[in-house]
Amino acid sequence: MTETAVLAEHPTRLGADEATADGTATGARGGAADAVATPLARVSDLRVDFRSRGVTHSAVRGISFDVWPGRVHALVGESGSGKSVSARSLVGLNGRDARVRAQELSYRGNDVLRFGAHHWRAVRGKQIGLVLQDALQSLDPLRTVGKEVAEALGDTSLVLSAERRAQIAALLASVGIPDPESRIDQHSFQLSGGLRQRVLIATAIARQPRLIIADEPTTALDTTIQREILELMRTAVRDEVGLLLISHDLSLVAEIADTVSVLENGVVVEAGETAEVLGDPRHPYTQKLLLAVPTAEARGRRLSPGAAGATVSTAAVADPEPPAGAAPLLRGDRLSVAFPTGTGGRRVALDEVSFELHAGETLGVVGESGSGKTTLLRTILGLQRPDSGTVELDGTPWAPLAERARRDRRHELQLVPQDPLGSFDPRYTALRLIADGARVSGLRGAAARARAAELGDAVGLSTRMLAASPRSLSGGQRQRVAIARALAADPRILVCDEPVSALDVSVQAQVLDLLHDVRRDFGTSVVFVSHDLGVIYHVSDRVLVLKDGQVVETGDVVDIYQDPQHPYTRRLLDAVPKLGRARERTRSAE
Repeated sequence: MTETAVLAEHPTRLGADEATADGTATGARGGAADAVATPLARVSDLRVDFRSRGVTHSAVRGISFDVWPGRVHALVGESGSGKSVSARSLVGLNGRDARVRAQELSYRGNDVLRFGAHHWRAVRGKQIGLVLQDALQSLDPLRTVGKEVAEALGDTSLVLSAERRAQIAALLASVGIPDPESRIDQHSFQLSGGLRQRVLIATAIARQPRLIIADEPTTALDTTIQREILELMRTAVRDEVGLLLISHDLSLVAEIADTVSVLENGVVVEAGETAEVLGDPRHPYTQKLLLAVPTAEARGRRLSPGAAGATVSTAAVADPEPPAGAAPLLRGDRLSVAFPTGTGGRRVALDEVSFELHAGETLGVVGESGSGKTTLLRTILGLQRPDSGTVELDGTPWAPLAERARRDRRHELQLVPQDPLGSFDPRYTALRLIADGARVSGLRGAAARARAAELGDAVGLSTRMLAASPRSLSGGQRQRVAIARALAADPRILVCDEPVSALDVSVQAQVLDLLHDVRRDFGTSVVFVSHDLGVIYHVSDRVLVLKDGQVVETGDVVDIYQDPQHPYTRRLLDAVPKLGRARERTRSAE
C-alpha cells in the first residue's frame, strides 16, 4: 500500500471545509490564514491522560491549535505544561500508558487517532519529521553519522554505496555541516553539540517531510549555533512545509514563529499571532514569562516572582562594589594549555589567557564551543595543569601546584555544574548531598546536617524537598541543591558552568536571582560561564570573551555590550535572539 493510499484510508472526522480551531484559550486571538483549505495538522480539544499505579494524571486538557503549510507555530510554557505531550500526540509517541482523546487530531485531513502500526510507518520520518532536544541521546553512539542518515533514508544495508554516500554528503551539506564527506564515517560523540543537532535535523528532513516537529532543538547550544539552526529551520519551512516548534526560549520564538500558543498546566491560556501575543500579552501567565527573560531592560532588577508568587518583582538589584584599588581575589596570568591530537599534533585550548576576579564580583565568560571555556574552568579549579602561566588565589600560587599543597584551600573554590543530577549520588537525599559539602569545611554528623538544613532553607528548599531523592526533584530544585552543596563548603568563589542553560525561563529567573542573593548574603565571588549572552549581561560585572583559546575582548559588561570592539564579539551579540523583535512586528503592523 502506498503512503498516499494509507493516508487516504482514514479521512478526518471533520470536513476540510469546516472552520479552523481558534485556540479555545483565554485571550486567544486567531492566527491561521485562510489561503490554504486544510492545515497540515489540526489539534482540536486534545486531552491526554496518563495512568500510573492506579493514579490518573491529566497532562493536556483541551488544547487546540493548527499548523499550516509555510508557517511556524510555537508551543511555549514551562516544564509540565503539556508542550511535548501535545506534539507527540501528532506522531503517536505518548506511550502505552497514555489515553489520547480529541474532537480532532489530524494530519493532512487524516484522523491519526485511528492509525495503526502500518499507518505510522508510512508517516513517521516520511511525512512527519521529528527533531528532539538531546542529539547525543537521540543518535546511536555505535553507528556512524552516515548510517544514521542512511536509515532515515530507508537504507539499512551494511555498506554504503558510492551513490548513497554522495546523497548523504549532500544532505549533510544542506544543513550546514562543513566537510560533510569526512563526517559520514564519524560517530556522534566525535562531533560538537551544534554538529550533532545538525545531523539530527538532517535525519528529520531526509525524506522531505511536509510537517517538521522540533522539540527544544536549540537548548544548550552556543548563541551562534542557535542562530544557524534557527535560520536552517526557517529555511526548511517552504510553501508546502510547516513547522511545529516547542521551546521555552521566548526570544527564539519571537524571531521564528508566526503564531504561538502559551500553555500552562495542560491548558492554552493565550494564543494568536506571535507579534501580538509576545508584543502585547494579555494573560498574567504570559506576562510573567516575558518579565522573567533576562533582557537589556531587565538588567538591575529581579526576574522571579515576589513572595506572593503573583507578580514579578521589579525591585532594583543592589550589587556589592569591590573596594577601589583592591588586589584581585583570583588572577590568571598568560595561561596556555594544549592537548595532543590523534595525528601526533597538538590542539591549543588556551593561548596566554589572563583574567582577574575581585572579591564580591561576577566575571562572565562567553565563547563558542571549542573557545576554551571548559579548559579555563578546569584550570581555575586546579583540575587541569597549565603548560605555562599561573593562577593565583588571594595573591598566593594556586596553579600549577601539587594537589597536596592545594588540599587545605580547595574548599575555597566550588563548582556549580550544568547537569547537577549527573554529579549527585542517586542513593543520597538532597539533605545528605548538601551535608557532604559541609564535611569539606570540617563539619561532621549533626552539625553537618544542621548546616545543610540551614543552607537548604537559604536557597528555597523545603523540608520535603530536602528529604527527597534528587531524581524526584525538578531541574530548578536540583540546581538549588547544587548551589547549596557548593555553599556548604564555605567557598570564596563559585565557578558556575552553564548552570541555567536547560532550565525553563521562570526557573532560570529563580536561579539567577538566587545566585545574586548568594553573592550578596555570603559575599561570594562568581565565575559564570554561559552561551546565553542575555544571561551573562544580566548577572556579570565584567566579561571575558574567548575565541579559539584567546581573549579577544574583556572589560565592563555594559561597555562591551553597548560598544563591542572586536568583530567576533559583535557577531556573538548579533546572533542573540531578541524578544523585542515581536514588539517590532507589532509596531510595524500598526
